[in-house]
Formats: sequence, structure tokens, C-alpha cells
Amino acid sequence: MAEAIIGRIGSGDGVVFMGSAVLQLLRAGHLNSALGELSEHSPLYALADDLATRGITEDELVQGVTLIDYAGLVALTVKHPVIQSWT
Repeated sequence: MAEAIIGRIGSGDGVVFMGSAVLQLLRAGHLNSALGELSEHSPLYALADDLATRGITEDELVQGVTLIDYAGLVALTVKHPVIQSWT
């Protein structure tokens, strides 16, 4: 399922991981390779508070993930007005 979603993300689309979705960003996870390829053409973001809540540190994440706060999330919604959410 996650691989199919990743395949639909266009070049330059910003992708924000929040809530439990931040677990998909773990370097040791099964999406490591796919997310690494995705980060080459689409910026990946994760809410820092959601990582902290789950005890995940930045060095445990796949390369190319930028941590953001809620102000950063708001800025991204302004920059990317078309939003698609998957749960």
C-alpha cells in the first residue's frame, strides 16, 4: 500500500509525515529504499513533535528528512495549496 502511494507522488511535491506516519521514516524500516529515492525529487518533512512523542531521534530516520514544527507545517500548506492526505 505505502509503495503505491509513494509511486503517485510527483516530482517537487512536498511530503509531510505526521502522527504515526513518522514510523515509516525509520532507517531500519521496509520503506528505506523507496523513501531514499523519493527524497531525490521530492522534499520529505516530519513533525518534530510527533517524532519526540514516539521517542524517535533524527539519526534514526532515512536520509533527506527535514524536521519541522507546526509553524513550518503552516508555511508548507501555504506553499503547497493542494493537499492530499492518506491515512
